[in-house]
This record gives sequence, C-alpha cells and structure tokens, in this order.
Amino acid sequence: MERKASEMGMNRTGLMVHPVKSKETIEGSEKFAPDIPGDASVIAKARQDFSREAGNLGTVPPPNLKGMAKAAMDLLKGGRSTVFVDKLGQRLGFERTGTRLYELALSKLDVFGTWDGGPSREQLEKIRLDELSHMALVKRTLEKLGADPTALTPAAELQANLSEGVPRMLADPHVNLLQSLEGLLTAELVDNASWELLIELARELGHQAIAEDFQRALDAEQEHLALVRAWLAAGTRLEAKVGEEAAGAPA
Repeated sequence: MERKASEMGMNRTGLMVHPVKSKETIEGSEKFAPDIPGDASVIAKARQDFSREAGNLGTVPPPNLKGMAKAAMDLLKGGRSTVFVDKLGQRLGFERTGTRLYELALSKLDVFGTWDGGPSREQLEKIRLDELSHMALVKRTLEKLGADPTALTPAAELQANLSEGVPRMLADPHVNLLQSLEGLLTAELVDNASWELLIELARELGHQAIAEDFQRALDAEQEHLALVRAWLAAGTRLEAKVGEEAAGAPA
C-alpha cells in the first residue's frame, strides 16, 4: 500500500486558496483587540514570574547504601556524580522510548512496505533489539552505582517533554514509513550526542569499565544513525524521481 509523502492534492490550509476571505480574516483580527490589554512583554513578564516561583524540575534520589558502599560514597560526593546519575536516568527513559519507536516503524513497514535502499524488517528489528539492550545496560549501571533505575530524574523528565512529539508522529496513521524516518533521524541524532556525553562523564569519574560498555553502545548508535540517513536519502530521491516521471507523463 503506497502513500506518497509529498503528494499533490487539494489543500485548504493556506491563505492563498481564498484570498478574499483571508483578507477579511486579517481585518477582523485587527478590529477586535485582545481580552487582556498589553503586548508580548506582558506575557514575557508572566513567564519570568512563573519561572522564579516554580523551583526545580525535580531531584536525583539518594543512593541505596545496602551492599553498594563504594558506589554510594562516590554518589554522596555530589557534583558530577549526581549529574552522571541524572543523565543515566535520562538515557534509560530515552532508550525505552527508542524501543517503542522502532516497534512503530515496523508497523509502518507492514502497511506501506519499503523501497530500494530502504529499511528491511531484519534491520529495523535489530535496531529495536539494540535499543532494548541499551536500556538494560543503563539499568544495570544505575543498580551498580546504588541508584534507583525506576526513579524519574530531572533530566529524564526534561527529555521526555522534549521528545514527546516523535512517538506521537510515528503513531499518527497518516504518516507513512518514509515520513517516520524523519522522527527516527531526530531520535538517533540526540541518542548519539547523549552517549558521547555519558562516556565523557564516566571517564572523568573513573568508571573506565562503564565507559567501555557505553562506547560499544555508541558504536551501535552510530551505525543506526548512518542507516536511517541512508534510508531517508534513498526514499526521498525515489519519491522525487517518481514525481518527475509523473509530471512528464502525457495526460
């Protein structure tokens, strides 16, 4: 079942479709003032006031001291150790979401199929399993450090807010597989940069074994990014070619 990402058809969302009505709409908006007087500076001040009063997004929970004395002592030093746990919580949530993203991509593949140079079921399934294994890796790391992997850290909540549009887009039934790759590309770019930061933090804190494990995860994520970029490029070129052929076909 084929559905083009860039298909021409009746689109009534632009003002150019109804120039007369659009002119009346603009005039109407200028005629009636807002219910609350003031300009954008009033809104900006209100946001500033809210930010001053809101406090922190959240906190990093204290470590579990049972059977993890050394790791707990590292965490209790605060500073970078606390930041490290915060970022691990962020990565845990993101990898969990990444697993769901590739499950959604697999469902798009079942409906729309693929193209020459596009993703195969085996490739998407492997990446899904990689994301799942990375989630398990972060969970084990948090447990080794005496942290609670079920806690929603501030960075994890922030990342969830930032990323909520990607799974929503992939779940949209109007979106085809090629369009879904735009969301996967966004996720993979963030994933690569985040693993790089975690590796740097692990090394600074003396966790060499953890850094090595994370480097292997980053190697896999770099492969994911290269694949998604190649799939998207191949699909976009193909769609452009089909569009050119359709435009040049006799009526």
